[in-house]
Amino acid sequence: MNLAHIHLLVNHFPTIGTIIALGLFLVALVSNSVDLKRASLVVFFIISLITIPTYMSGNAAEEMLRGRQGVSTTAIEAHRNAAQLAVLFMELTGVVSWLGLWRFRRHSNFGRATLPAVLLLSVITMGVVGYAANLGGGIRHPEIEGSGIVAAKRTPATAQQKPAAAKELEPGGIGDYVTGEKWMWPTCETLHFVGLSLLMGVVLLIDMRMLGVVKNVSFAALHRLLPWAVLGFGINVMTGMLFFAGRSAQYTTNSVFQWKMALVILAGVNALYFTMLDETWTLKAGDDAPVMAKVMASSALFLWIAILYCGSMLPFLGGSF
Repeated sequence: MNLAHIHLLVNHFPTIGTIIALGLFLVALVSNSVDLKRASLVVFFIISLITIPTYMSGNAAEEMLRGRQGVSTTAIEAHRNAAQLAVLFMELTGVVSWLGLWRFRRHSNFGRATLPAVLLLSVITMGVVGYAANLGGGIRHPEIEGSGIVAAKRTPATAQQKPAAAKELEPGGIGDYVTGEKWMWPTCETLHFVGLSLLMGVVLLIDMRMLGVVKNVSFAALHRLLPWAVLGFGINVMTGMLFFAGRSAQYTTNSVFQWKMALVILAGVNALYFTMLDETWTLKAGDDAPVMAKVMASSALFLWIAILYCGSMLPFLGGSF
């Protein structure tokens, strides 16, 4: 099995998952059910995590298809361009959904703007994800070539001359910009480490509290720091996507990077425990954390240390850098 197989396994999750989450969210709004609202926000968040490896494995599938007979380079680029926009909106939807869950845990309400923002973002996300999926299907499915959009995208690359101004908006143009401008990569590296510092600082505080190191602090006091960790995670995702756009081949062929992405998804799911569940929220200063909280804190420490290790060792392990 390779990443192209992984892409075939997961590429329907963002599309179908968004439809399911949006349907559940609409039912929750109509019925005014708090439990359904929270459940739909969780689904949005999980789908946003799954979207990251879906997009990255798509680049590996692209490398395998390029140059094959009957496969249009123009169609591949159109799909990748649409997928990049879909990832952006999907991650925004996931972040706002998480903020809604966090706010409900702290204030027992979602806030005035959170749910309308999730609704708007999810509708836009469903549109762009569906469009990207339709273009992706046209790459290797001749039975839908009759569609005007797909047929146009499958025409030979030489037959369609793109305006020079549009080149920067294409994934290749973005990658060239990231690697071509001498200040761009170091700036992304700096922001990546800033985001990592925010993320790891909050993660360490919360996990060490669960393990009894700073028992004189209540969990409610630390809970307000979680948005800073999510901000750091968001910075890392955005800068990581720029790194990936600049040198995708060296990442998709590196097994250590693949492990890193798998660990990131597990760490994201782990964060839901400290965002939502009551057993940690009730911890006051001096209280000992329950066994499950200690297990989740220990696993979080293991996951993030492993992620740090994999990221640091990319140039030395895997043989692709």
